[in-house]
Amino acid sequence: MSPFRASDLNTFLGFSPFPFPRHFFVKADHIRNIAIIAHVDHGKTTLVDVLLRQSGTFRDNQVVAERVMDSMDLEREKGITIKAKNAAINWKGYTINIVDTPGHADFGAEVERVMKMVDGVLLLTDAVSGPQAQTRWVLRKALGHGLRAICVVNKIDRDTARPQWVHDKVLELFLELGADDDQFNAPFLYGSAKLGFADRTLDGPRKDMTDLFETIIERVPPPVIEDAPFRMLVSNIDWDDYVGRLAIGRILSGDVRQGDPINLLGRNGTRQRVKIIKLKQFSGLRTNDVSKATAGDMVGLAGFDEVDIGDTLAKADNAEPLPFVKIDPATLQMEFAVNDGPLAGRDGKKVTSREIRARLERETKSNISISVHDTDESTRFLVDARGSMQIAVLLETMRREGYEMLVSRPTVLYKEIHGKRTEPFEQVWVEVPEDHLGTVMENLSKRLGKITNIEHHTVGVTVTAEIPTRGLIGFESDLITLTSGNGVMSHMFLEYRPCSGELVTRQTGTLVSMENGTSMAYALDMLQARGSLFISPGDKVYAGQVVGENPRRDDLPVNPTKAKHLDNMRSSGADKAILLTPPIPFSIERAIEYIDNDELVEVTPNHLRFRKRILDANDRRKATKRARAVALA
Repeated sequence: MSPFRASDLNTFLGFSPFPFPRHFFVKADHIRNIAIIAHVDHGKTTLVDVLLRQSGTFRDNQVVAERVMDSMDLEREKGITIKAKNAAINWKGYTINIVDTPGHADFGAEVERVMKMVDGVLLLTDAVSGPQAQTRWVLRKALGHGLRAICVVNKIDRDTARPQWVHDKVLELFLELGADDDQFNAPFLYGSAKLGFADRTLDGPRKDMTDLFETIIERVPPPVIEDAPFRMLVSNIDWDDYVGRLAIGRILSGDVRQGDPINLLGRNGTRQRVKIIKLKQFSGLRTNDVSKATAGDMVGLAGFDEVDIGDTLAKADNAEPLPFVKIDPATLQMEFAVNDGPLAGRDGKKVTSREIRARLERETKSNISISVHDTDESTRFLVDARGSMQIAVLLETMRREGYEMLVSRPTVLYKEIHGKRTEPFEQVWVEVPEDHLGTVMENLSKRLGKITNIEHHTVGVTVTAEIPTRGLIGFESDLITLTSGNGVMSHMFLEYRPCSGELVTRQTGTLVSMENGTSMAYALDMLQARGSLFISPGDKVYAGQVVGENPRRDDLPVNPTKAKHLDNMRSSGADKAILLTPPIPFSIERAIEYIDNDELVEVTPNHLRFRKRILDANDRRKATKRARAVALA
């Protein structure tokens, strides 16, 4: 252990506890705590895989799935990291605790809270596209905490790689974000996580990750240890089938043993005494039971009926709660409701308002950027979130757990500031091929976006714009369609501004079923001439269900259950063969962005159905007349 200056505690912990003499602070020289931050698909999880393998965490003959840190099914399917996860690597006598963080802006709260657990960050950037929105946003948080950075330019093996350009762009970003001299002089490494190498120079041997391991040990400072009784900030929540909730964090001072009584200090001011019944420490990707843990360790503690992210655990009876990082505000709101349609309960097992409310409440315990609000109706709840991707992941998770519910289109959360109604704005970066630039800019303009910069480069064009959050709803899906899948979008919260006017994103109407029953091929053959279909022959339908898209703005009542009339007369020729165009496929994310304000998505374990809020056609007409009368009054 070596002495450490008390004034440096702000830099390493992000907050200033009560003062101690300088000799009361020491460092755990054998520990390094580091987070990996980068934009979506820049190679974070693949890099962690390689570090785990080359450190000897996995045996040479051990069969391990690729992208082992993405353990959730949804993470593997979508190819993104959703939940921040911990791994511990032992390399030449050092313990390197690594936190793999999400790269999508909707899961930013996962990134922000782990800043309290680490002393350095590994800034990973793609050698082709360079730093993106999430890179910029998370790096600002890390620099604000005084964390030291190591820059890794990944994927230099690609034909279109331009590592020197990326190097310069990262340095420009450091300057823009106000990095100090030490942070600006961060070391750069060049490598390929896929091929398993990282070198200090572009013309390095391209052999292994030794240079990166050595740079982490040299650059990232050991954790600061406060010579005081046990204290820990809860930075994550996990679940153990045997002992229940696990509070995960980095021990800031003292030590803790299994069986110790400690104080749980809630963010809301509550204080209670609890007993530690289980202590877990990270080893590789797993956690091992231990009897004792000391300052500097990342651990999981069990013994709590209730514990939340941001709570403080402490032995001293006079301990004060530790400050917790402030996250960007929720900007979207959606309705969750009990399914009251004719097909309700036929698919899902968890369908009651009590079950849905309990599941949403449980989500808020581990996802601090989501909040749930009750309404005047006991069967309807409002959920605030950071973005539509975040909500889509929650819905997909719930349906796989057997839940069934109705959800609305996302709406933005407005604020009253200085007597004026304001709405959230986002800064958006769109990277598109040169030949698609015009159509993408036109789409942004229709969504009230203001172009602030256009940068041409060897792989296309990067468009920077400022746009209302409501204008971004559904834009990612449009971008995929407009660019044939070649467009890439990233965004970050900017600020609240005065409302910018009316916005119409969907230019089409719907085909609405008039009947209950089973859809017939004969009927669908006639309907596909009027628009695009969302259903197939044999699907159960009901009155008020949206079964297709009408190219015109109006809603068109149709009968998808109509069968061909049969008689005893032979036809003069063979019946026309029915050739149906396959129905339009929808993911949950695309579905909730597609529907209009008077529509809902029925989400069940095996089905996604669109429907009108008011199923009865006569009641819908009356409601429309009342709405027009109110608007004219």
